[in-house]
Amino acid sequence: MELRELKALVTVVQTGSFTLAAQRLKTDKAYVSRLISSLERKLGIQLLQRNTRTLSVTEIGAAVYERAANILKLAEDTEQLTQSFSSEPSGLLRLTASPSFGRLCVNNWINQYLAKYHKVSIEADYTGRNVDLVHEGFDLAIRIGNLQDSNLVARSLGEINYGLFASPAYLERYGIPQTPDVLSQHSRLHMTGSTVGDDWLLYNDGNEFRVKGGTRLKLNDTYGLCDAAINGLGIARLPLLFAETIVARGQLISVLPQWTHISAPVHAIFPKSRYTSPKVRSFIDFILELR
Repeated sequence: MELRELKALVTVVQTGSFTLAAQRLKTDKAYVSRLISSLERKLGIQLLQRNTRTLSVTEIGAAVYERAANILKLAEDTEQLTQSFSSEPSGLLRLTASPSFGRLCVNNWINQYLAKYHKVSIEADYTGRNVDLVHEGFDLAIRIGNLQDSNLVARSLGEINYGLFASPAYLERYGIPQTPDVLSQHSRLHMTGSTVGDDWLLYNDGNEFRVKGGTRLKLNDTYGLCDAAINGLGIARLPLLFAETIVARGQLISVLPQWTHISAPVHAIFPKSRYTSPKVRSFIDFILELR
């Protein structure tokens, strides 16, 4: 067995496609297919079931995949050990984040990072699902909210602070809330998948108020939620760093600014390794420098 054959198998399983695997490996589909066929001949087993439409992993293929991934991880750890003595990061950094936060912050981080580190390339996957970093071959994830216990390493990148915002037209029509108890009578625009739940918890001078009900629209995208607020559909809970520019343009107005909200922690998480690769370490350090 050769490492390139094992890498081809792992990449095909992770991407679910010979075509996507070839793109990631920067080669052609036929070459990836030959590597898989060569590995199957050497092992005397069928690793993948494939036809013109579907691709699936056989039972024994799944077991071989797990071992191949571990072998490649050991090889990567060895490479990272040698790279740790090098001052300049290099190679492909695969990261994932939510679509909204990707557009809000991560795109800017990537652009500035690549301008500084010319030997690193980045593949970013913005998705709302909980990516399995180890099995899907990602180096790093940016996640918002409280983390679940896992065998991953987490580094704090700060937190996101929120506020309530509505359009001038909405507030002119329905009135400007002066106290949080009237918010339940308004149309609330809410982010799905929120780590703090559907209720809004507001704090002021040691007092806590929980806002329930009145949810007119739920979205899983901050930009879509903001558009709805601008169009007068209700009051939206939005990140301050995102909404401040829109407020400055006069499209939104802050509602009950004297009341604060639960902030959401932001973490960079990555698989445990004895040696953190320079590309992962430098990307996280670079983000922290931008704060």
